[in-house]
Amino acid sequence: MTNIGETNMNKTILVLCTGNSCRSQMAEAILNHDLAGIVHAISAGTRPQPRVAEGAIEALRLAGLPVEGLHPKDVDSVIDEDIDLVVTVCDNAKESCPVFPRKVRSIHLPFHDPHGEPIESFVRVRDEIRERLVPAVRAALGL
Repeated sequence: MTNIGETNMNKTILVLCTGNSCRSQMAEAILNHDLAGIVHAISAGTRPQPRVAEGAIEALRLAGLPVEGLHPKDVDSVIDEDIDLVVTVCDNAKESCPVFPRKVRSIHLPFHDPHGEPIESFVRVRDEIRERLVPAVRAALGL
């Protein structure tokens, strides 16, 4: 259990994708839920879409994960945040990852893009993000 005074010790994780409408949004919600009190996850895209994919929202809801406040953001809007770790979840974002104002540790963990596919694909990607990303973030931050 985390004490209120410890919240300043949260590590900020930026999950970066191209459209910031699917994988990175699911990753943001999962990290904020599964590592609550330890990390604060935000997501952004190198070319953000107008809205979060309905399949991503539905997959999160099916797992009982919160979806309030999820919306696509441009990486430029978060570049000045005090980020402890950048996680790229698609190859395009890895290739076009911006240069941050200060040195930031990064890891690349690509996931299939289920955009336009049935809800089962979103659920599979959601579960894979939870299975692979949460332990990878813990390891990268030494948690």
